[in-house]
Amino acid sequence: MSGTPPSASDDRGRGSRGDRPDPATEAFLAHRNLLFTVAYEMLGSAADAEDVLQETWLRWVGVDLATVREQRAYLVRITTRQALTRLRTLGRRKESYVGTWLPEPLLTAPDVADDVELAESVSMAMLLVLETLTPTERAVFVLREVFDLGYDEIAEAVGKSAAAVRQIAHRAREHVAARRPRSAVTSAETRDALGAFQRAATTGDLQSLLDVLAPDVVFLGDGGGVKQAVRMPVVGADKVARLLATGLRRVEAGALVQSAQVNGYPALIIRIDGEIDTVIAVRIDDGLVTGLYAVRNPAKLSHMEEETILRR
Repeated sequence: MSGTPPSASDDRGRGSRGDRPDPATEAFLAHRNLLFTVAYEMLGSAADAEDVLQETWLRWVGVDLATVREQRAYLVRITTRQALTRLRTLGRRKESYVGTWLPEPLLTAPDVADDVELAESVSMAMLLVLETLTPTERAVFVLREVFDLGYDEIAEAVGKSAAAVRQIAHRAREHVAARRPRSAVTSAETRDALGAFQRAATTGDLQSLLDVLAPDVVFLGDGGGVKQAVRMPVVGADKVARLLATGLRRVEAGALVQSAQVNGYPALIIRIDGEIDTVIAVRIDDGLVTGLYAVRNPAKLSHMEEETILRR
């Protein structure tokens, strides 16, 4: 078998008639989107999540399937262990990252927004909260709260006892509850607020921006040292409005501002000469913009041209 993990469109591993893949490939394909979602929620990086899937596939093809009781649980366990290893490496990389580190944005399908719990779990705001957990806490929280795995299954995945996992889950829940974003409004209110924000942003009208920004709105920028971006959080409606008005005036006249769904929530994509320059994920609560997450690092924009399928 190939060392590259198959995708849903692959013909690799199919029988001689090309009708069905071999059992190992079939199982991997059946759970691939779930495994990617697990890895992405643990890492906040689509590129690293894809690498974890590669490592999961390499280990999976060496497994004797006759010894596997529950294929989904087994695959999730492999993925979790590989993601934990990579998460600890990522922590060291982030320490030397230039400016603010933001998760890698994903262009997501409408069905992600329909699953409220999944959408919140992959939102930029929540992923940043998960960054404040230890690697093991993050794994336990994601597997328990998002994917509803049993404590015994999680214990096998993280190499802890079930009793220890229960304690970790309780601690992680309390930590996240104290920091999680406010409840989002309805999708219709969200669309209305995003439309108002998009109009205000494209015109650069300061008062219109102030009208749609919450008093304590936070703006975060990620240029990765490659593109210009604010290095520190900008807090407050007046400061954020002026930053946006100034920044958009600097954008070339031919720039195109599009609305999109990123990580399950509304976002704006700024294109210059057809290429994505900036992705601004927008957090809206009570009809006002409370968070803006602007990703400009080109290395983080590769998953914005095609929808990524996320599954629980």
